[in-house]
Amino acid sequence: MNSRKTLSETRRGYTAGNAYATAHSWQLPQILIVDVKPPFWANTCSKLCEALENFFCLACSLAGPCRIPLLSLYVVQNQHECLLPFVQVKGSFPRLQTCISELRSLPREGSFQQKGDRVMQAVQDGLQQFKQYTRHMLAGGSVNSSVEITVLTSQPGKDMVKQLETGLREIDLVSLRKLQIIEISQADLLESADVEWRIHAEEEVSSDDSAILGMDIDLQTIENDVVSLETFFKTWLHDHGTDREQLHLLLPSGDFRHFTAPRTSLTCVKCDIQERLLSPALLPGAADVTVRTDDVNTPYQMAACPTTTLYKLRVIKALKAEGVCESALFGLPFIIKPTSCWQLDWDELEMNQHNFHALCHSLRKRDWMLLAKREPQSVGPSWSITVNSYYVIIPSDSFTLLIKAIAVRELLLPCNVPALPADLPETALSTIESALNSLEVEPRYSPLHVKSNLYKYLVSRFSRPQYRQQAQPKEHRSRQHQSKAKATVAPLPLAPPPPKAFRSSAAWKDACELSLFSDEDSEFLGSM
Repeated sequence: MNSRKTLSETRRGYTAGNAYATAHSWQLPQILIVDVKPPFWANTCSKLCEALENFFCLACSLAGPCRIPLLSLYVVQNQHECLLPFVQVKGSFPRLQTCISELRSLPREGSFQQKGDRVMQAVQDGLQQFKQYTRHMLAGGSVNSSVEITVLTSQPGKDMVKQLETGLREIDLVSLRKLQIIEISQADLLESADVEWRIHAEEEVSSDDSAILGMDIDLQTIENDVVSLETFFKTWLHDHGTDREQLHLLLPSGDFRHFTAPRTSLTCVKCDIQERLLSPALLPGAADVTVRTDDVNTPYQMAACPTTTLYKLRVIKALKAEGVCESALFGLPFIIKPTSCWQLDWDELEMNQHNFHALCHSLRKRDWMLLAKREPQSVGPSWSITVNSYYVIIPSDSFTLLIKAIAVRELLLPCNVPALPADLPETALSTIESALNSLEVEPRYSPLHVKSNLYKYLVSRFSRPQYRQQAQPKEHRSRQHQSKAKATVAPLPLAPPPPKAFRSSAAWKDACELSLFSDEDSEFLGSM
């Protein structure tokens, strides 16, 4: 995935974080705008729909804090239309699956009007819908005041950036936290595309103005395959908050060998932590198959989630990489990166990044790992006992570090490891060598090439009758019950009138029938 963003734009992203902070959700509400114009839509439709279904079945199944509070989906062809008004992602898989079915049924061939303002109109319409939604929910409590908009397109991304920059100049963008254009690569299809369209596109891309990104527009390019699209959507599961740093790595000043250096002389490298894997323990049925070494309620783990907790790790020793036995490491790994907290002074932010990169380089050069002890969050009474946890910090070829919990004396079980005998029977050796020679050898392990049927399992759970009964809103179940006893039923409270573009869509009618603003939605937003 390629990404272009100016340094000043990134800094503005830090500052914008001041307007949004919540301990209940990982992300801002999302508006997804899909450009479905032929001829590229025919080559993208099935892959995008499969990626969306895989992602939504995963996001809807995760336990713990809500990672994506709200989602709305638009499509743009000859005109823009809202297929899905704002819904809470968690618990809404049937509605999301219906939306994907509508997306899959859109025409893949035919003529279309090539007007660049259709996407701009969808952006405006999405912002208007978000304002109406937040105004309606203000009575129930505080709600997110910002939204992120993502445009998926197969058109040249630079052209679309230029169109949006021009068209949105006079629009109120106070509630827009981030606008990103995701260009789905169509390199193979471009070879056979209409000649006139291709020439027009090349002329636009070659212009100097199109290379300039807008102040709040992020342009990325991804490959046109299920894995790449799915990987992009999974970025929505990360915590991208920049309100504060998440981890302080405390290093002794001067030589690493001076472990007796006083606490006041510690050098602090401020970091953020990021999940590398989703914990299987957060998924249904995991209790039967998962060893829960990643429970954040134990004193041996930390969590990369929106929280007020600031972890402090004091480095106490350097370890030779070959001297660390992997059987002593446990729990889920986390990625450590230099912090992007907007509250830090720009000079401090830059110096901290330089220090972090120097640490990565030096550890890699020396082939060292670091042993660190987690500092207590607060000083308790003198009679209290604090259980200390320890971690190893592992360098990599990139400017990131990996952190994993490491075993301590109390957790270690006896293990008798006999030495390998020098002489082995030739028959056994020949048998095993022959078996190993028949295996295909990969230079490295890629998890993207190994599937566990997890998506199919999660989708099958959502299709069970008991889930569909539970998934219905309370008002809808009550309405069904009352309709059996009465000929007429009092109408349910409806959402505020939507923008014109999607008042006639099937998704909107279905949302209104089920009462878009149910008690669950109001209660959820009120807690944010």
